[in-house]
Amino acid sequence: MQQDPDVIARPPEALIGDLNPQQAEAVQYRGPALLIGAGAGSGKTRVLTRRIAWILTQFGAWPSQVLAITFTNKAAAEMRERLESLIGPVASRMWVSTFHSACVRILRRDGERIGLKSGFTIYDTADCERLIKLIANDFNVDVKRYTPRSILARISDYKNNLTSAREMLAQYAPDFKPGQRGYRVGRIGNPEELYAVVYAEYQHRLAAANAVDFDDLIVRTVELLRACPDVAEYYHRKFRYILVDEYQDTNHAQYVLIRELAGVDAGEHADMGAVGAGRVGPAWITVVGDSDQSIYAFRGADIRNIQDFEQDFPNAKTIMLEQNYRSTQTILDAANAVIAHNEGRKPKRLWTAAGAGEQITAYAADTAQLEAHWIAAQIKRLHTDDGVRYSDIAVMYRANAQSRSLEEGLIQARVPYQLIGGTKFYERREVKDALAYLQAIVNPADDINMRRILNVPKRGLGARAESQVTLHAQQIGGTFWDGVAHADQIEGMTARTLNPLMRFAQMMQELREFAQEHDAKPSQIVAEVLERSGLLEELKKSQDPQDQSRVENLSQLQSVAAEYEQNTPDATLAGFLETTALVADSDQLPDESQDSGKVTLMTLHTAKGLEYPIVFLTGMEQGTFPHARAMEDTSELSEERRLAYVGITRAKRHLFVTRAAVRAQWGRSTEMMPSQFLDEIPADLIDWKRKEAGMERMRSGWRANASHDFGAHGGWNDDEFDAPSSFGGSSYGSRSSYGSGSSYGSRSTYGSGVRGSAAHAGKVTTRRAPVRQPAQPASSLKTDNHLLIEDFAVGDKVTHDKFGLGTVVDAQDKGRNSVITVDFGSSGVKRLMLRVAPIEKL
Repeated sequence: MQQDPDVIARPPEALIGDLNPQQAEAVQYRGPALLIGAGAGSGKTRVLTRRIAWILTQFGAWPSQVLAITFTNKAAAEMRERLESLIGPVASRMWVSTFHSACVRILRRDGERIGLKSGFTIYDTADCERLIKLIANDFNVDVKRYTPRSILARISDYKNNLTSAREMLAQYAPDFKPGQRGYRVGRIGNPEELYAVVYAEYQHRLAAANAVDFDDLIVRTVELLRACPDVAEYYHRKFRYILVDEYQDTNHAQYVLIRELAGVDAGEHADMGAVGAGRVGPAWITVVGDSDQSIYAFRGADIRNIQDFEQDFPNAKTIMLEQNYRSTQTILDAANAVIAHNEGRKPKRLWTAAGAGEQITAYAADTAQLEAHWIAAQIKRLHTDDGVRYSDIAVMYRANAQSRSLEEGLIQARVPYQLIGGTKFYERREVKDALAYLQAIVNPADDINMRRILNVPKRGLGARAESQVTLHAQQIGGTFWDGVAHADQIEGMTARTLNPLMRFAQMMQELREFAQEHDAKPSQIVAEVLERSGLLEELKKSQDPQDQSRVENLSQLQSVAAEYEQNTPDATLAGFLETTALVADSDQLPDESQDSGKVTLMTLHTAKGLEYPIVFLTGMEQGTFPHARAMEDTSELSEERRLAYVGITRAKRHLFVTRAAVRAQWGRSTEMMPSQFLDEIPADLIDWKRKEAGMERMRSGWRANASHDFGAHGGWNDDEFDAPSSFGGSSYGSRSSYGSGSSYGSRSTYGSGVRGSAAHAGKVTTRRAPVRQPAQPASSLKTDNHLLIEDFAVGDKVTHDKFGLGTVVDAQDKGRNSVITVDFGSSGVKRLMLRVAPIEKL
């Protein structure tokens, strides 16, 4: 058995001696297809890296034969670091990367076979939306009705499903030819025709600019492997072992890419006498994932990829990892109980040897503002009395809109925090401008970035000059840069416009020559661009205080380029731009091992993969979490429940869950039901500090004498914390973004949608002006239709004003907020709040 001499040869016991039986079995498994069902906190990264080391040392594979795929650069860096400690420096040369990074390498090598030149530009979302907007304007599309973002989302869906623009045109707009001028999409009545035309023109212009978007990196790689059998054969021989992390988050295009790279459908038989995968036949595939953590359907993730793995890959083996090394048993029992309500999942029950731990602490506030104040008070207490570091605490929520009240609460309590999800470093205007110059230098055919920098900083080349150059470029059949370079040929152009155009063309040509001479030093090129373009000078001259921080951001960009040079032996400007283009949201998250001195605020989707000793799970109300979209769609509800499972399992020691009885939505105060996920957690796991809000207690008549009883049990007067004295009085709180410094007091605060939430000093009172009821759909009956839950049983037939005839499949008695679940056949299964549902029992 031949082995790479650079690989540290570790004995088997060194790789599996400290693993539990299931982990050890997964590491050692010998077979063509393996699914490791890794529950939250079950040590999947350790198993994956040990398996790679096992493949190299026990199966005799060479490092170049292994392809390991993760979903974030951060996860890839962690995996590479762990591998280096196991097998030595050779790990740095292995293909351990994200899907997109691996595809970039493949396309840089062989993309010209499908018309993609090696120096192609990778457009980010802002670039793509700008291109869509240009197309929409050219084709007279109503961008208020069909926003660039919504059109781009539809195109992304097509690509994720490997539906080409050619297919869409053939079906919906066969008369349209990409590049056609004067076509009026506005006359089209069918939205699918509009999407097809814009999609086709979008791809046409990307090709003309030698550019791709993020989805294209996957799609064009699949196209390459399918169109060029010799290229596919090369990668079949090269990668004999393919390992994929977070498999539950893959979309259809990524699923097909894995099959193409592995040669699963090539029809080649494996070498049965080989120790491992051998040199011929399909590659051996290992995927790691947890169907209970599939929460990215809105990005195109297809949970069926992991659910159907055993059917998709012959002779597949599944090994479940259920021992958790992160959380207490109480937290795991809550997560198990919630996720158990999802149907069709592979049974799995997380457990730990760490003990039960503390009960889950729960609190029902009267409003979102008071929920935030209670959370802030608890955080202050944990930090002051229990010595918990602020950086060990995370506050999580379903939607970004919830962060405002939470930020206000923390500001008033003088609790430092960082908000994950603000404007990211590479999306800041001044950074985007600098990168646009660099992209235009590397790829002159990139019309989007060339047009962006034409008048940045201002040089007297406004919209009229841009349109003249664009029209001339179209007439000569060239790019926008061709129009600039031949501006002296444009008829009717005044000297006032021509002179700055020629100076711009000369500057860009000189910058391109400088870049070619200093290609291995991207930081020097960045410095030259900032100086020659005037970007830096304009900001330094500005009297706007914010422009000083923009200067610092440009300085940081140069530092990032210098860091790239130091870490990359064969550094190039194109390579640097590639690293900036492939930075994902999750790569910009704080390092959990560092003490930032701040509480972290983030959405639940962002929190996936992270863990904190203390977690506050907020907004646990029907319509907030689960989201309102899930209330009448069982598949959406299942995804929301998986999101709850993810949120619960982020906590290591202590979990807090909170809800608000009233929340401001669309400028109105809306009464909120408790989340059904709270009902799904066993009661003995929860320590309710306050189970019902004041208005809920009063409505149910639990206290006859409000002045005597309320307050004694946490009703109207809440003695657990003091109200802050004023809104926005503190300068604490900063947004977190990659490469940027902290800025305090960076978000302004607003008045709440509920009166008297906390705008005065002293004890907080939850006494409110009368709650305004949410708007009801026109088809609904009265606010209370007086239907009784005891009158409904499974199997009963009902008729609904909108969905028609249906069959009751579940009934939950929750008093006034009782819910029934009805199967309406072709309209789907819907969950309906009985008292407002426009239904009639038959």
